[in-house]
Amino acid sequence: MNNKCKNCGSILKLKIADLSFAPPSNSFLNKDDLQNAESYYPLKVYLCQNCFLAQVDEYKNVKEIFSKNYVYFSSYSSTWVAHAKSYAEMIIKKLDLNKSSQVIEIAANDGYLLQFFKGIPSIGIEPTSSTAKVAKSRGIEIIEKFFNKALASNLPKADLIIGNNVLAHVPNIRDFVAGVRIALKKDGVANFEFPHILNLIKYNQFDSIYHEHFYYYSLHSVIDLFKRENLYIYDVDILKTHGGSLRIYASKNKKQISKNIINILALEKKYNLDNKDGYLSLESNMQKIKIDFLSLLLKLKKNNKKVIAYGAAAKGNTLLNYCGIKDDLIAYAIDNSPHKQNLFLPGSHIEVKNKDFIKEQIPDYIWIPAWNIKDEIIKEVESIFKAILSNPKNSNMGGGSMQIYHHYSKSKNYHQTYHHIQRGAI
Repeated sequence: MNNKCKNCGSILKLKIADLSFAPPSNSFLNKDDLQNAESYYPLKVYLCQNCFLAQVDEYKNVKEIFSKNYVYFSSYSSTWVAHAKSYAEMIIKKLDLNKSSQVIEIAANDGYLLQFFKGIPSIGIEPTSSTAKVAKSRGIEIIEKFFNKALASNLPKADLIIGNNVLAHVPNIRDFVAGVRIALKKDGVANFEFPHILNLIKYNQFDSIYHEHFYYYSLHSVIDLFKRENLYIYDVDILKTHGGSLRIYASKNKKQISKNIINILALEKKYNLDNKDGYLSLESNMQKIKIDFLSLLLKLKKNNKKVIAYGAAAKGNTLLNYCGIKDDLIAYAIDNSPHKQNLFLPGSHIEVKNKDFIKEQIPDYIWIPAWNIKDEIIKEVESIFKAILSNPKNSNMGGGSMQIYHHYSKSKNYHQTYHHIQRGAI
């Protein structure tokens, strides 16, 4: 462990979450890989008691994580695409962007966002060739490199720089933020979205901890980070995405601080996020969830119930590997992305299937790891089971009826979703 804070350089002494060892959450395996040893890395979160940035170390090189085989494509979530469209419409109007403006998105992925900036000069920075290829097919200009100060110096100055869920993914975060300042026009605006650590702690969203996420931000810590590189956060939006996120507005010039910033900083102070006390409950709550989740799965197994996962999300892999769960407790996983299908989840080795497979091996329970898009998945699940019931070969399921219900708990027990499929009079 490099025991210095990546932001302020202070010695890191306080460990707030220990998930032992785990494989990288997006390192899916093919069938041949199952015959080989799998690499596990420490997954432990430390808190800087000076700037209060929570962080993990870079055990696996970032270029290995975000490689040509990267499997996360943003456009496979209709919820996320709708969020991107709404943001684009809002910010174009807010900043009066037009054909004379310049937009740069860092971590443009498959073009899920820049596709909505038609008619406005836009550049996407995306190092993973798998997603960059899709973005290019949409007519988006993509630079296949990691963003840093050196790259920023060769980019046109931007009226708007966007980075959605990228601040957590950059080991050398100071160099990254310095690059943002270089690429920004004098009166330009930088928008960054990131999950708010307040919600991670308050609702035990510890499954968002994995090796791709080097940092877990409060508003307090991100203000400190940007200020060290002479960027100033003057406003913030509160978002529902990813279990509760923040979108910051930063500029080169100091501006009047919004009421939203004052209110969120006050809320963080209320929950003691400006001192170590606000972080100390995370570890014990994680352990309780581990016991509860394992107890539930073992009980269902004892009762001969089949459980599957719907959505091969990285956050699900964190929970599976923290709990030591394999395919004897969760039979298979469903995912809409063809880039994940017919592969195996890292660590647990649970196979990923397409959604049609659910009609062949009908489960009793569905666990939804990607609780942040639960409404989208629930709608899809309901549609699938209506099709199953309409098939005459399934008439023996009992009374031609099937009820699906879910329990979604946004409480201190766990931010989690389950589906229990009840078959009619069997």
